[in-house]
Amino acid sequence: MGDVLRIGLLGCGRIGIMHAANINMHPKTKLAAVYDIDDSASKNAADTHGAIACGHADEIFANPEIDAVLIATATETHADYIESAVAACKPVLCEKPIDLDLARVNLCRDRIADSTVPVQIGFNRRFDPGHRACRNALLAGEVGELRQLIIISRDPAMPPSEYCAVSGGIFRDMTIHDFDMARFILGEEPVEVVALANRLIDPELMNRIGDYDTAMITMRTATGRQCIINNSRVAVYGYDQRVEILGSDGMLQSENQTPHALRRHSASQTAAQEPYQNFFVERYREAYWAEIGAFADCVMNGTQPEVGFEDGRRALVLAEAAYLSLSEKRVVAVDEVD
Repeated sequence: MGDVLRIGLLGCGRIGIMHAANINMHPKTKLAAVYDIDDSASKNAADTHGAIACGHADEIFANPEIDAVLIATATETHADYIESAVAACKPVLCEKPIDLDLARVNLCRDRIADSTVPVQIGFNRRFDPGHRACRNALLAGEVGELRQLIIISRDPAMPPSEYCAVSGGIFRDMTIHDFDMARFILGEEPVEVVALANRLIDPELMNRIGDYDTAMITMRTATGRQCIINNSRVAVYGYDQRVEILGSDGMLQSENQTPHALRRHSASQTAAQEPYQNFFVERYREAYWAEIGAFADCVMNGTQPEVGFEDGRRALVLAEAAYLSLSEKRVVAVDEVD
């Protein structure tokens, strides 16, 4: 390994292409090779970023000129590719979730348990400057003891129905980011979960695929700290991403972002702003950039990632606890699931 981490990318869909651009622009990384099940997608990404297009994922794992792997393929391939990367002694950054099935995640954990190869999970929101500043201020004692955490995450529009059908459900697909953010800020594990979810936006689709589009989750830690997660698949005013921390000595907030800070005042409007950033690629642009840098740092410094495999597993455990609470209409102890 030289001064730059050479990364092989698996998956050239929307998020994979974003990662490809970030890898090539970041001073600590270089895109060495790409693979996608769609050969044309691999070729386009390779041509755009000056990388090698591979016809099979194994070519990336076997290539000694590739230092690390980024997995941005379909969810059902994540655990297999993590195992292959670890077996090839290649550090790996894998998009969430590790898998939709907790049993498969646990099996993957057992299979890589004896390895020290870094495995980072793509909970990019931990690296968002605002969210991270909130946590750092809390750790610095600026608001005293944490009492309540509120996480709001609402999408601007429904995903395509084809995506919804294979996503694994709102808690495993969407809320899993918020479960990780809750663990990140709370500083201790939630021990109880209560979930409510409804089909208010597209009842026909949600009934057909057995999913929900509107949800609220309440969690409690062993010391009594409370967390509320508020999710909606649609917010007509844009991509709504906020964090609020209530402490014994004050409050901290990480707010939404707009393209610029201009506010307009007139006879017909007061403090009018531009719409929020369009969606996750735009809203979390800085977070994705910092995520790549953090991955490169841990690999090149020989340390373990800040957000590792167990963080991905524990977020899925909370998702499963939420589903159990929803189905049985009761408070669920997390250790019932894990």
